[in-house]
Amino acid sequence: MKQTIVAAAFLIALPASAQESPGQVLAKQWNGIGSKVIAMADDWPADKYGYRPSDQVRTFGEILVHIAASNYFFINSATGKSNQGFQDDPKGYQTKKQIVAYLKKSVADGAAALEAGGDAGAVKNLRWWVGMIEHTGEHFGNLVTYYRANGVVPPESRPRPKA
Repeated sequence: MKQTIVAAAFLIALPASAQESPGQVLAKQWNGIGSKVIAMADDWPADKYGYRPSDQVRTFGEILVHIAASNYFFINSATGKSNQGFQDDPKGYQTKKQIVAYLKKSVADGAAALEAGGDAGAVKNLRWWVGMIEHTGEHFGNLVTYYRANGVVPPESRPRPKA
């Protein structure tokens, strides 16, 4: 019950025009944070995908794989699919190309699931969608520290070209 109230407050607090439905608001947030993480995945050098600031944390590449895998856990939960055999940190994604493709597919599949469920699905599974968005946002912040520790400005913090 408490999670539903927090999720509803989150949805209400999101900036939205009067024309946006709950599903559209969630899709905008899902795609927004997904785009930010994908931009980092595309931008980060392949030879630094194994970087980690200490042995106690995931590598840059492992964080991206974890985000993608977690997206599928949440997508499955929200759409009533089984998570049997779910792996939080699946193996087999070793190269930048493999990792970026997996991440992009997970974001696209989440957007498709949100669209397919419509507003009824968005509201019914609000805690799952909000949880997914929050989880990715937490790891986005995590990846920002990897950039900063390497003296690199993250894509989202770079000056934008003037239009």
